[in-house]
Amino acid sequence: MKETILIVEDDQDLRELMEEIFEDEDYYVETAINGRNAIEKLSDENQMFDLVVTDVQMPEMKGDVVLQNVREKRAETPVIVVTAFGSVENAVEMVRNGAYQYLTKPFKTDELLDVAKKALEETEQVRTSARIRREQTETPSKIIGASQPMQKLFDLINRAGRSMSNVLITGESGTGKELVAKAIHQASNLDGNFIAVNCAAIPSELVESELFGHTGQAFTGAKGVRAGLFESADSGTIFLDEIAELPLTVQPKLLRVLQEGTVRRVGADLEKKIKVRIIAATNKDLENEVKENTFREDLFWRLNVIHLEVPPLRERAFDIPLLIEHFLEKYSMDGLNLEIASDTLAILTAYPWQGNVRELENTIERAVALTHGAVLTIDDLPERIRSSKTSNTLISQARTEHMTVAELEKEYILQILEETNGNKSQAAKILGLDRKTLYRKLDDYRKQNPELEI
Repeated sequence: MKETILIVEDDQDLRELMEEIFEDEDYYVETAINGRNAIEKLSDENQMFDLVVTDVQMPEMKGDVVLQNVREKRAETPVIVVTAFGSVENAVEMVRNGAYQYLTKPFKTDELLDVAKKALEETEQVRTSARIRREQTETPSKIIGASQPMQKLFDLINRAGRSMSNVLITGESGTGKELVAKAIHQASNLDGNFIAVNCAAIPSELVESELFGHTGQAFTGAKGVRAGLFESADSGTIFLDEIAELPLTVQPKLLRVLQEGTVRRVGADLEKKIKVRIIAATNKDLENEVKENTFREDLFWRLNVIHLEVPPLRERAFDIPLLIEHFLEKYSMDGLNLEIASDTLAILTAYPWQGNVRELENTIERAVALTHGAVLTIDDLPERIRSSKTSNTLISQARTEHMTVAELEKEYILQILEETNGNKSQAAKILGLDRKTLYRKLDDYRKQNPELEI
């Protein structure tokens, strides 16, 4: 989790001095002997830099070309310019073109470290967001998440996709169970379609014919021969959402499909062989439904071969800013780049979200529709969120003290740690962080304040 700094300097003595200064402060350091060498390193997709420190005057390729390359490839990465007195005008021009700040040689060690620390602190959020956006191209479907619980879920999705075993997805309403099902289908590389069925939305008397199809004489009102949804999903995936709502009368027929791999249309004599991946989902406790005799035990075990639990949003608060960014982009009108005020972001992050991602999306869509400006404020939020006791104390403190986002994060982490009586494992779970990341942040807080007891 150390931050990585690229030093671009043709003067060997100065390059090695800066390398030593940053390494003594526990940064990872890469060096480039000139601009061309720097661009080679910046072009390596496997190498990410959190900060670039570059000289202005160098042989072959000057610092302004390095800056331009960083702006094009990694616009979120801050660039600090170091320059001799005679090149200050060039350095100022680089700052106008996007460099973070410039320092004139000779500079003091503390001066270099202070500027670097500020640059890293002020760009931490945008660098994290950019990294996550790049990582999203490697994660399944359209699921957004960088927290530890979601990374575990992504791993299970990819592993589940490698087999044709049945999957049961559980989780609260609004957590995105259908997205998970689509991601498993995507990871399976099946030739057939993904067919989604909401078991609660089909009238009980029509469930069987919808799932398995019917002949023209199957029942009064049947119009011709009709293939069921299972046949439509042949060679693909059928997603049975709200499986707990499936009528008891239909459950034995579904069990037969699972056991035999065949379907029989209502009113037909012959069965048809099909190959379908079955994924079911529910927000209910199916084991309890079995005890209550509202769900067949043999069907439960047939469905529950691979079990995936989608975590509620309150257990992955680390993902909330990423989701907000996604929904802002989704609902903003063309050409309008809406932003969110830091205190508004903090109150949304602290809110418990009983309706999970669905409730958060609804909130952002409403705020975008009603806002008067280019920045979403607390006044754009629904009253239930503005008056939430969960976040009022912290937000009041933030607004009174004009806290930065980094300071808000620190206060929130320490608050959760206090609520868990110092249990770092439990705190990390609530925060949606892995323990290593939490320990690193607590380490940083101790360095800032050695008297802090954490």
